Amino acid sequence: MAGMKTLFAAALLIPLTACAIIPDTPMSGSEAAAQGTAVATAQPVWAGDAILTPLAVKEDSRCPVNARCVWAGKLTVSTRIAATHWTQTAPLTLGEPYEVMGRTYVLVSATPEQTTDGQIAPGDYRFIFERR
Repeated sequence: MAGMKTLFAAALLIPLTACAIIPDTPMSGSEAAAQGTAVATAQPVWAGDAILTPLAVKEDSRCPVNARCVWAGKLTVSTRIAATHWTQTAPLTLGEPYEVMGRTYVLVSATPEQTTDGQIAPGDYRFIFERR
């Protein structure tokens, strides 16, 4: 009879373990950095409930820090945004909000700054994104 009670108790626990809540989060090929972390190209980072991955710098016409310019220029980064049940690649421009699926994402920082000394190597860029 004791064996029957143990078997019965074990049978009751199996359905309870099947009810574990697993968050429905976007998948990325590797671990995503914590929100607010500066990331390199191809390094995923959390921004709210989505994972953003900078893919490539599409434009960097920012005014060099050691020059005077009439126009401030801009930096645009092709960025994959992956959230629950959807993924989109979008051009995020430094300081400009980008809205998709009721969410707003902003590329808030990019380093290094442009200088008159030459081009920035693609691997030297670091980006910070946030969800607003």
